[in-house]
Amino acid sequence: METGLQDTMRRLAIQAGAAIMDIYARADIAVENKDDASPVTEADMAADRIISAGLRAAFPDIALVTEEQAASHNVAAERFFIVDPLDGTKEFIRRRGDFTVNIALVEQGVPVQGVVYAPARARMFLTRADGSAVEEQGPFDPDRTGALSPLVMRRPDPERLVVVASKSHRDAATDAYIARYKVADMRSAGSSLKFCLLAAGEADLYPRLGRTMEWDTAAGHAVLRAAGGEVLAFDTHAPLHYGKPGYANPFFIARHPDVALLRD
Repeated sequence: METGLQDTMRRLAIQAGAAIMDIYARADIAVENKDDASPVTEADMAADRIISAGLRAAFPDIALVTEEQAASHNVAAERFFIVDPLDGTKEFIRRRGDFTVNIALVEQGVPVQGVVYAPARARMFLTRADGSAVEEQGPFDPDRTGALSPLVMRRPDPERLVVVASKSHRDAATDAYIARYKVADMRSAGSSLKFCLLAAGEADLYPRLGRTMEWDTAAGHAVLRAAGGEVLAFDTHAPLHYGKPGYANPFFIARHPDVALLRD
């Protein structure tokens, strides 16, 4: 592992988050649509510039895939960074606060390091070099790490599960799947915060029966994996793999390993 890799990822996430919040504070936010009709703002692009420049300068030998640079989507490498500089753009535009900066390192298809920073929620989740996952407390100084709390998944009660689902992408298929479990509480969260709620012991199950890309999930997946959780393809229950052609994910289930998997 390169010296300072985790520290660099953390620092860049905080710097990108500061740029995002500067734009978030404005009265008007300019929004454009990309070719796939998804929204993009100047905050997405400002954060992308900060992260991309920082990673390329610090680790020029590691490939970089980032949502906002289409040319990077043709990268084929066994080891690469994958970045969503502003995950949850719709939440950002609607000023809901559940948007994140996502930076991950993938090795041989597995997200092994990740940082998820939610600047409007003042929450940061990250992996450590020893393979653990932690949540950092503020004030989020880019040059000095704050107090760290270990992330430990709670043991789920199969009679009283807590399920987390998307705010912006909820659908009937997801609701039907959730209804097959005995659920005591439902939580809604945007962006990759859903993975982090599982990692922090605040939920047990997160099913996603909708389109996602690898840059949406890799950082949160890395944090959840380090906390003892897993992310499985919905149809096959195989571990979710990264570096797929086009970087599109299948439907998936993120869970504590003790939550039962249901088949049709």
